[in-house]
Amino acid sequence: MPPSLWFLVVGAIFVVMALAASLLRRLPLSSAMLYLAIGVALGPYGVGAVRLDAVRHSLLVERVTEVGVLVSLFAAGLKLRIPWTDRRWLVPVRLASLSMMLTVGLVAAAGVLWLDLPLGAAVLLGAILAPTDPVLASEVQVARATDQDRLRFALTGEAGLNDGSAFPFVMLGLGLLGLHELGASGARWLAVDVVWAVTGGLAIGALLGTAVARTVVYLRRAHREAVGLDDFLALGLVALAYGLALLAHTYGFLAVFAAGLALRRIERLASGEDAAPDVVEGAVDVEDPATHEATAPAYMAREILGFNERLERIAEVALVLLVGMLLPLGTLPRDALWFVPLLFLVIRPFAVWVAVPGRSVWRLQRRLIAWFGVRGVGSIYYLAYALQHGVVPGTAEQLASLTLTVVAVSVVVHGVSVTPLMSLYGRRVRGGPRAESDRALRARGRPAT
Repeated sequence: MPPSLWFLVVGAIFVVMALAASLLRRLPLSSAMLYLAIGVALGPYGVGAVRLDAVRHSLLVERVTEVGVLVSLFAAGLKLRIPWTDRRWLVPVRLASLSMMLTVGLVAAAGVLWLDLPLGAAVLLGAILAPTDPVLASEVQVARATDQDRLRFALTGEAGLNDGSAFPFVMLGLGLLGLHELGASGARWLAVDVVWAVTGGLAIGALLGTAVARTVVYLRRAHREAVGLDDFLALGLVALAYGLALLAHTYGFLAVFAAGLALRRIERLASGEDAAPDVVEGAVDVEDPATHEATAPAYMAREILGFNERLERIAEVALVLLVGMLLPLGTLPRDALWFVPLLFLVIRPFAVWVAVPGRSVWRLQRRLIAWFGVRGVGSIYYLAYALQHGVVPGTAEQLASLTLTVVAVSVVVHGVSVTPLMSLYGRRVRGGPRAESDRALRARGRPAT
């Protein structure tokens, strides 16, 4: 397609979405659904303006999706202001660990028993499809740092954590296919790919995020310096955390998420537990909120988060268009007719109900967590990453077709359901924390307070 037409298409998408954003929030539609439809229209089963193949162009797909996931993970970390020691973290941690393992195991079992995949490819399929997505799940994630809703917090924390915690299972699948060294009885995989890569990635991100945040806050408060280029600060921290994590052979996705969490932690400690970090312009007697003692930390966090959210929206457009262009509509696998419902209606709910006990959340929250296991760009990245490591052609096509189909179905079914379900949830919790607590108690058969 000529460059002039690309400019027309991209410009029209941006203008239409800017004008229609408020309308979409009231309809059972999501912006991702429209991007997906446009991608399909531009692809080989539409006007044929773009011809991409997930297997042949896996390196391009890996690089594009990698950038999108990094931006989204950093933004997710910045949104989570609840202290790391708070018990509310137990739910996303259990979702990103126990629920993740159950999902990988159940998908792998289905792959071996009913898809005729070798064990390594079946584990790889489970690892590709297990993580939920931080890019496409923005409608069900926390909207701002002051949002402490348990449902939104759980889904945001899970999406941030499991895009890194899926990596050990990707490496396990590649190892079982003979494409990665696992060591004797899996000893190297356990020591390096699980223990070191996970803990190292989290530590690198936390240390870098803390160091950068403390330095910036000090310079702004004490010397009124390092002001005005928060977009460079955001991009630099993401790149530093990711690059250093990769050099140390740890998981860069976890490092970037941890860097966002650490930066928000420094803001919370400097601003105070009860401060409203999203409102700094209205502070009394503050001429420059970027350098004032009381507002500098919150201003820094707000500006960085705002920049990342804008990048995230642009990345969503590009990435969902890419999914639509890659979607193999003419050769959709027949196995997807039963596999997709199995994943969304059986495997995901079972994994959530096992991992999240009833005392952690109330019944409607757990049901919505089970349903909103949005699959998206993270799965496309893991697919491309695996294909770049030499998966044999026949298996590569099967993994690609199933993954792209699952992501496309997820964009549609979760996009259609997000507005009515979250509206229902909003009405149920409108009474505030006490009403939520009372309903939780009644769900367990105890009298409300």
